[in-house]
Amino acid sequence: MFKSWWPRLRRVLVAGMLVWVPVGITVLVLQLLIDLADQTLRLIPEPYRPEALLGFQIPGLGLVLSLVLLFVTGLVAANVFGRRIIGLWESVLRRIPLVRTIYTAAKGFLEMVLSGKRGSFSRVLLIEYPRRGIYCIAFQTSSTVGQLAEHTPDSVCVFVPTTPNPTSGFLVVAPRKDLIELDMSVEDAIKLVVSVGVVVPDPDSLPRVDADGGTERAAGEA
Repeated sequence: MFKSWWPRLRRVLVAGMLVWVPVGITVLVLQLLIDLADQTLRLIPEPYRPEALLGFQIPGLGLVLSLVLLFVTGLVAANVFGRRIIGLWESVLRRIPLVRTIYTAAKGFLEMVLSGKRGSFSRVLLIEYPRRGIYCIAFQTSSTVGQLAEHTPDSVCVFVPTTPNPTSGFLVVAPRKDLIELDMSVEDAIKLVVSVGVVVPDPDSLPRVDADGGTERAAGEA
């Protein structure tokens, strides 16, 4: 009897998990972000913090303060005087060896992600990596220039993310002819990576292979 109703019970439980587990993860991530944002309240002297003045803590107030801080910083950075101050601050950071490396890498990555440039994570690719016959999801970041272009002509820089954390990964310089461009949005590709292949986009988004084993579309071709 147990064997007869267990498959159905399992399907029902899995269906329930598919509803509540994503909700739970979303709530946990949002809670983590709010808790991190609340740390900005430490910038305020302790006697003047909201919990000291009101006698109780207001969840999410740090998030509001963070948004205000970002807005004010943006206003300052948008004028000439503010840019000079930020430039002086960055020049100090770039004089410190370890801090310089971390700061430059973090700023470059953030500028790439937040910029509206066509070449920043705009192409979703398939690349044979780490060996022939094994494919990975990748994102084109830029075309090769300078010494990279001299030694690897007609190549592009691609970012191969790790699973399930796509914020880390590998930089690979690959020839355009060895890359397969997917008709897939960056968001769908990230979902595919984060879900370790469970959340698969529409099959029509994958390139069709012709009789010769080639693909209809390659990176950089329109």
